[in-house]
Amino acid sequence: MSTTAPTGRPPAWFRSSYSNGAGGECVECAFRDDGIRIRDSKDVEGAVITVGQEAWAPFVGTLHLG
Repeated sequence: MSTTAPTGRPPAWFRSSYSNGAGGECVECAFRDDGIRIRDSKDVEGAVITVGQEAWAPFVGTLHLG
């Protein structure tokens, strides 16, 4: 996992289809060559976490089970 700031071309951020925009807690994600970037949707200038595909796939798979 990395917490470095994004560099180069800006990532294409997206939110979950379950996000309703009503001010609840939400994260935004962006797929990049170096991994999946994650940030707080209410603090887009804040920290960005980058995780590798090997961590992302099991995480998303677990969410689908719930």
